[in-house]
Amino acid sequence: MKLLTLKDLNVEDTLRFSFDGSFSHRSALERELEPFLQGLEAHAGDWMPDVVKGSRQRRYSRDAVVMALKERQDRYGSTVGLHRTTFPAVSLTIDLGLALTPAKIRVWLDVQPVSFFSDQERCQEFVKTVRGWGSMYPAPYAVAHSAADRQLAGFPRFGRDDETCERDGTDTVYDVFWLNVFGPKLVESVGRERMLSTPAHLVEELPNGSVLLVLRPTAADFDSEEARVAQARAHVHLRPDLDFDTVLRTLRERSAALVPVEPRFHPDVAPFLSRLPDEFAISERQRKIAELNAFRPPVPEEWLPVARPSDVANPERVLESYGDLSEGLVAALHTKVPSIMDETAESLTDLDFYFWRENFPERYTRELIDSHTAPALGAYLGDVLVRRLGGTWVPRQKMEESQVRVGKRVWLPFLRARRYMQSCQSLLDYSLTQFFHEAKRYHS
Repeated sequence: MKLLTLKDLNVEDTLRFSFDGSFSHRSALERELEPFLQGLEAHAGDWMPDVVKGSRQRRYSRDAVVMALKERQDRYGSTVGLHRTTFPAVSLTIDLGLALTPAKIRVWLDVQPVSFFSDQERCQEFVKTVRGWGSMYPAPYAVAHSAADRQLAGFPRFGRDDETCERDGTDTVYDVFWLNVFGPKLVESVGRERMLSTPAHLVEELPNGSVLLVLRPTAADFDSEEARVAQARAHVHLRPDLDFDTVLRTLRERSAALVPVEPRFHPDVAPFLSRLPDEFAISERQRKIAELNAFRPPVPEEWLPVARPSDVANPERVLESYGDLSEGLVAALHTKVPSIMDETAESLTDLDFYFWRENFPERYTRELIDSHTAPALGAYLGDVLVRRLGGTWVPRQKMEESQVRVGKRVWLPFLRARRYMQSCQSLLDYSLTQFFHEAKRYHS
């Protein structure tokens, strides 16, 4: 059974719900959790989790949840995950802070994709779930909204540093999302009458003094013009100090940042660049695709029109040393970049992606890179040209002058590798992928 991981959550947008409630913890754990699990079972419907993951995996049941929590319990509390093995993807984390007074129940829920909540009835059932949880487990603040848009809003810090955020919590209405639960303290700071008169799809006072506010009938259209206008109106109603036009302009900018951008990468580096956007947060991805679309790597200059003759006394021994360098790189990276064993164009792209993702030139010492990594990479790059493009080594006493003859040109793989390893930007400017494709044009 494949469960939703943190990496999977970054594939596309989700409806993300975060909740930090409290309970007395005077009864047995089963009784304290009963309202939570009952609400989940009654209203989750077709996004209901079917797997409980604690110390091991079990099919969902209330007993399985309690058993998993007890297995994972330490003196501070316990955490378990609930997942779904079929569409839609679901990740629900329950974290119990049992050592705190009052005890805490922290919930993080992601349902992917957010478009799953374009159905009004499904959204109504979701609201019923939150209404029950918010009534039974008082929370200072809770939100359900697009994960990408939450990121753009700066949730939960909203531009504050960690210390300020920890000290003040949610001390004002920094934003209004699709679904909001405002705790009694936040309601009183705004004014209960003002809070209850907010222009929104649903505004409801809960038994514990919290207020449940839902902006629109459905969650999926959060970035539409109608939704943004409703969001701005609600926000400036709760925060009269804010300017409507300014708030709306910011919201429209957030919507624009999420509009899909078609990848149009430079063909020589497209195999490499196409992997990069998924490494960024969903909220940043379209901007990054646009940046990479505009990127044009410099034309490779690490070549000569005519080979310089070899000036080494024993070419075989030099080539053997290159082989040792190349094999050393393979030995070091074969578990992290399995395709390195194949010595193909795809192997070079995998290496490009690995070094970029690892932030390699900035993360490791210059001495290590210059004396070990770059020479080994140059030897490996040269071997790929030999093996895949029919190239021939022309060794030189000065390593960076060593060449691989491919067709009518000779290429300088060691020089390319040194330039490549100068910085993280250099990994893009001097990619192994581009170098191979440029050499391939001249191999016949």
